[in-house]
Amino acid sequence: MQEKENDSKTEFIKEEEDNTQQFILQKNSKTKMAILIISIFLVILIGGIVISGLFFGEAS
Repeated sequence: MQEKENDSKTEFIKEEEDNTQQFILQKNSKTKMAILIISIFLVILIGGIVISGLFFGEAS
């Protein structure tokens, strides 16, 4: 099996003061805004599916 060149641990969320290149998300205002927008979109989407199920599910 081939070994990795860089065996450092990848962090999920990087704090602003951390000095690392191995991270998935950075803890800053852009990330927080993106998570908020995606969460609102998912809530609206799930709500739409539930409401359409209530209205159109009774017809069958």
